[in-house]
Amino acid sequence: MTTGEDSSGIGGSGNGLRDRLIDTGVALVEAEGAAALSLREIARRAGVSHGAPRRYFPTHLELLSAIARRGFTHLGAEAARALDGAGREPRARLAVLAGSYLAFAADHRGMYELMFRHDLLESNELGLRETSLPLFGLLTELVAKVRPGAEPSVVAAALWANLHGVAQLWGWGSLQLAAGTDDMAPLLASVLDAHLGPAPR
Repeated sequence: MTTGEDSSGIGGSGNGLRDRLIDTGVALVEAEGAAALSLREIARRAGVSHGAPRRYFPTHLELLSAIARRGFTHLGAEAARALDGAGREPRARLAVLAGSYLAFAADHRGMYELMFRHDLLESNELGLRETSLPLFGLLTELVAKVRPGAEPSVVAAALWANLHGVAQLWGWGSLQLAAGTDDMAPLLASVLDAHLGPAPR
């Protein structure tokens, strides 16, 4: 029997083990990337038998979705902290929100990749698709204030898609090569100008 388990093969109690499995998965994806997240490896690092996770997560996708939800929670918290000091002007707040999103993607590559994995979003285990809606709602609200004559949800969706593309290509090193710079700030400014119009001078 693996250390930390009882005779039933489940270590800890109820939500305690469930949370430990998720915590272990979060640490693993941050250290080694999404490809390292096998059920067996998560169980081994959590100190339980390889079958123990299935008591709480009947499928691999459910455990991965629970880990990804932690990523969305972390992203939301980081965005909220960034916005606390951003003032009240809508465009400035949009710039801070977008910058926070790109910073999260750069600092948490493995988690960011997991959060937007197609199979997880398609299965929608644990309502994963809906976890980004509060942040998207804030993005839409700010866009509506900056471009009152536009359809805010459409502009916000296009802006988000553009930011996601920047995050992915930056993570792969493609944008740095193409733009000839390691400074993301001019790219972010260009993205905002493209969707919101030129910033006031």
